[in-house]
Amino acid sequence: MAVAAAAVAHGMRAELFEQTKALGGRAGSFHDPPSDRLVDACPHIAMGCCTNLADFCRRTGVGEGFHRYRTLHFFCPGDQLPSPAPVAEHEVTTVRYDFSASRWLPAPLHLLPGLLGLGYLTRSDRWAIARTLLGLARQPPDDRPDAPAIGPWLRSQGQSDEAIERFWSVVLTSALGETVQRASQPAARKVFVDGFLASRRAYELLVPQSPLGELWRKAAAWLSARGAAIHLCTRVERIEGDGHRAAAVVLGDGTRCEFDFCVVAVPWRQIRGLLSPGLRAALPELQRAEQLEPSPITAVHLWLDRAITSLPHAAIIPRGWFFADPRPGPPAWHYQVVLSGPHPLQGRDREEIVRAVRADLGAVWPAARGARLLRWLVLAQPAAVFSVRPGSDALRPPQRTSVENLLLAGDWTATGWPATMESAVRSGYLAVEAILASLGRSERLLVKDLPRGWLVRLLGLG
Repeated sequence: MAVAAAAVAHGMRAELFEQTKALGGRAGSFHDPPSDRLVDACPHIAMGCCTNLADFCRRTGVGEGFHRYRTLHFFCPGDQLPSPAPVAEHEVTTVRYDFSASRWLPAPLHLLPGLLGLGYLTRSDRWAIARTLLGLARQPPDDRPDAPAIGPWLRSQGQSDEAIERFWSVVLTSALGETVQRASQPAARKVFVDGFLASRRAYELLVPQSPLGELWRKAAAWLSARGAAIHLCTRVERIEGDGHRAAAVVLGDGTRCEFDFCVVAVPWRQIRGLLSPGLRAALPELQRAEQLEPSPITAVHLWLDRAITSLPHAAIIPRGWFFADPRPGPPAWHYQVVLSGPHPLQGRDREEIVRAVRADLGAVWPAARGARLLRWLVLAQPAAVFSVRPGSDALRPPQRTSVENLLLAGDWTATGWPATMESAVRSGYLAVEAILASLGRSERLLVKDLPRGWLVRLLGLG
């Protein structure tokens, strides 16, 4: 969609071929028959630092579909606090901590009061995290395969196990889809510098207020009104061509569609199977991309017979992130808990996963203990994103390929960002930049990042 939006904005005709019934790919929705509603397969949120996603949404008329939240909510079991409060036997208690930016302090100090207020960490851990954040921001973004992952690096900086589990992992695993034991240091640096330290509003959450499927329908209508041809339920059988040029797209019914430029926007694991032998032989970059390893994401959907909280989202430590459907019941209230990357429940029976998640919700909100579970769904995507392990950046190909009119797009291509909606949009814009350059038009389509704060620049951070 980002390719098409940028292309039509620059006077080109675009055709989209989508195998499924709707646009959006992994960031899409499914029809839930019991409620007769669209439901996102997994919550996809953005942050204030996602400037290109925001541009795409504004451009296609769906920008109002995201609500901006400036306060994050963290819940930690009371028995894991530095000074546990006495409770009655068998009673479960969880303590809430709200995190937001100071109104007066400049970046990168704007989040320091929020960090120091996270009472589920010891005072020494909170100050150690602040020091290590600044140290991480000063590290060169050198993604060497032999470099330590962010977890070992944090331990080398004196971070405690509790700080790693309750702070670093909570943020990084959700943002990167990978554990701190395996995620690269530059990827972690990207999250904290661009997402928290560099600009006052970078950390804010942008949460869809409608199913993404509804938003993308509006975006598709915007594209169609500008001449883009959208072919749903249309399978691409192969892309024909030789070592110099791609020639045509062959559809599942045998239809042959010729083009001037072709942008392939599928997961890295699927590209080789789409290309003719001549094209495969001419694209050595695909061999590197095939070395990217996948990482899972699991979404646990629960429909309950009552509301359990008025909060739209929360981090439940150490389990994962909680989201409430913005369209409340009756007859059912829909909630999701996202388990990013490899997690302790991975591989367990789905009913066991649901029991564990319900216990977490019951520990946080008393109303959840008495709520009746009407139905549930566990959606596990074993290869949801690529794993940002050390050295993974070198495996990500640029959008321009060795074949002059064949380009790549997708959150796994070289965008400088982890696998996010922002990365996907950036890849599309970069692909169209490359097409324009081939036509002798040197234009920058990428939207600039949020401006760095004056103190950030003075300190030389990022």
